[in-house]
Amino acid sequence: MSSPRNLSSLQKKVWNGSIPLEIRLASSECRTFDHSDPYLIQFPRLSYLPFLLPRLLAFFSSFLIDPDVSFSEGWLSYEGVPLKWHYPVGLLYDLYSGSEPTYPTSRDGLGTKEPSVGNEETKTEDDILPWRLTVHFTEWPVEQLFKLDAEGRVLHDSFINSVKEADFLRNGTAKVVMSLSKDDSTQLWQSVEKHDLPMFNAVNQKLLNPQGSTLRHLPVKLYLPHAAPGTTEERLTPGSLRVVQALVTPALSSRQPQTLGTALNSILPTLFPSRRSPLLAHAVLHGAVVPLSANFEDLVRAATYADGWLHLVVVMMG
Repeated sequence: MSSPRNLSSLQKKVWNGSIPLEIRLASSECRTFDHSDPYLIQFPRLSYLPFLLPRLLAFFSSFLIDPDVSFSEGWLSYEGVPLKWHYPVGLLYDLYSGSEPTYPTSRDGLGTKEPSVGNEETKTEDDILPWRLTVHFTEWPVEQLFKLDAEGRVLHDSFINSVKEADFLRNGTAKVVMSLSKDDSTQLWQSVEKHDLPMFNAVNQKLLNPQGSTLRHLPVKLYLPHAAPGTTEERLTPGSLRVVQALVTPALSSRQPQTLGTALNSILPTLFPSRRSPLLAHAVLHGAVVPLSANFEDLVRAATYADGWLHLVVVMMG
């Protein structure tokens, strides 16, 4: 495992990651038909789009055909694809933007280059950044997105449920997260709202290091955009993807540490036939390709999203 100092440094880089957004009002909802000013913001990768909705409604209210609409009716899309509001923004960007990921500059197991946006083969960097999104306040896509509420309970509950699932996998029980005090639970959510790493770590360390317990499994979700091998293209909807989960232990049966390569070779052997070298696909986390030699437990301790999960996007090579 890496030293606590290195893990802390990696976590800070992850939390410092952000994406410039350019958000425009849907032309069908604009009084001046696509002549509203864009809303520009540098937004944290680990945060969630619904946090922007009150500001977006205030910004676009003078342009809206129906200015009395609630901000909770708002949703965002990219090139016609409704964006899942319960996914962190960084994950959405890695899934849909088409940006070429950053590659590590060293072989220390985790890489040393701060997660960022690299070059793009099919689009120029100017085409990608800022990431151009569209906000809508009508015609909610009920088949793709769950409805939000004005009090923010739906977003809060979705996040907490994800935290509980991750805790259950790590410890074989959700007792650790369920035993948090009310103040700790409130602080955890507020740290996400405020994007405050010290506030987050004060609670997260209790989840990662429960007394008298060791990690049993490591929470990971693998995202395969577009068609997975063996699926039919004609049944896919825009933005479709396959999400794969599996039980990943911190160590192999040989007691050797689990690496990203050993885990991916076990879960998706057709895409990762080698444990050491990427031959067909890369695993992208926070906009960066993760070396297959990376210690998996280190990633869970330092590079998860705020909900405790490693959300890895599988990107085909070539």
